[in-house]
Amino acid sequence: MKKISSRELRRMQSKLLGSLGLDVTEQNVAKEVLIRLPDKDVVIKDPTVVVLQVGGEKVYQIIGGEVSEQKAVVSETKPPAYEPSPEDIAVVALQAGVSEEEAKKALLEVGGDLAKAILLLKSK
Repeated sequence: MKKISSRELRRMQSKLLGSLGLDVTEQNVAKEVLIRLPDKDVVIKDPTVVVLQVGGEKVYQIIGGEVSEQKAVVSETKPPAYEPSPEDIAVVALQAGVSEEEAKKALLEVGGDLAKAILLLKSK
């Protein structure tokens, strides 16, 4: 069986798909392709990228290149902790008729929603 070069194979593929009404465009060699999966990252260096246009959709085909896998980098960024402003504390304390300390606790409990904090304190 005759071995077919990857270049010749791509030409044959392009010709076949073109005869089916599909548009195939070679994007040349990419520097790097990163595929981020839930448990790992797959990095492919120097692959050939081919774009296949089917209707309004594009399919990217990655050919060759040096493949390496690495564990996914999990960066858990916690939102900054809410700290009520002195003005918010004063408004809630005044409206609910409680101390500023109780008002601050209520604001922290409801995530800074003034109306909810006032209602929470008045319902106690």
